[in-house]
Amino acid sequence: MDTPLPEWAPHEAVWIGFPSDPDLWLDDLGPAQREVAAFAEAVHAGGRGEQVWLVAANNEAAAAARTLAPFARVVVEPFGDIWLRDTGPIVVGSGAARRAQGFRFNGWGGKYDLPGDDTIGARIAGGAGLDYAQAGWILEGGAIDHDGTGTVVTTEQCLLNPNRNPDMARVDVEGALARDLGFSRCIWLGEGLANDHTDGHVDNLARFVAPGRVAIPAAAEDDPNAGVYRDAAQRLADSGLEIVTLPSPGRVLNDDGDIVPASYMNFYIGNAAVVVPQYGAANDAAAVAAVQALFPDRVAIGLRADHVLTGGGSFHCISQQVPQ
Repeated sequence: MDTPLPEWAPHEAVWIGFPSDPDLWLDDLGPAQREVAAFAEAVHAGGRGEQVWLVAANNEAAAAARTLAPFARVVVEPFGDIWLRDTGPIVVGSGAARRAQGFRFNGWGGKYDLPGDDTIGARIAGGAGLDYAQAGWILEGGAIDHDGTGTVVTTEQCLLNPNRNPDMARVDVEGALARDLGFSRCIWLGEGLANDHTDGHVDNLARFVAPGRVAIPAAAEDDPNAGVYRDAAQRLADSGLEIVTLPSPGRVLNDDGDIVPASYMNFYIGNAAVVVPQYGAANDAAAVAAVQALFPDRVAIGLRADHVLTGGGSFHCISQQVPQ
């Protein structure tokens, strides 16, 4: 069984979801489109990075995408929302042996059941000329992170949640990850970030940055996720993985005064750049500097993601890489 290549392996392209539905995004639609276009431009890096395939849900959004990102290929396929890390396929293998592995999708445990999200993975895979197969269980790509050696990290809050696969125990999930993605070792963390509607996706909490080396946040002052970070650090230490820390943005609130799951861990590792979401927090610049130290062969770029975050995620959540 081929395992997916790690995110730092060379990419042919990246699918990026483009904000499309005015009823979902309201006043944030235009600003979110501009943030996504800036992210796409950073990843493309003037042609030095990778091809960008912007996926728009309708012709109006496609026209905006072509205006804001003329360097990108725009794919028009109906979908509910832009979180292609979760609804798109995971491409495994490389070269001529590449294939797209899909999974069932139920709107993050039935919270957001939007038309097209359960089929967008198969459709964009077909458009890219990739063979597609769908597994019979529910898995979102943001729920796992891996290092290319067979080790995967996830959270109990998400993959053992009864709103995903109620008939699957821990051993069943581990077996399915081995069968469908080739993972031979599963590291279980506990809870994810506060108020994360994905039920604790790991790509806001722990990210591999090299084989056997995983980054997690260090709590900021008055950080609502301090206990989550301490528990993750202990579990990772017990696993024997090497741990590095990144700053946390700390307590980030929306316009209603509610805590939002802002995280610098939701960075995207491209061929030429590593793009780090920014929130106007005190640690923004320090997070970019920390990521730059981890990826000296790429340029770390910080870009604001405030309007994208109103939809519940950031740059890693809206993207899915296609290996060479």
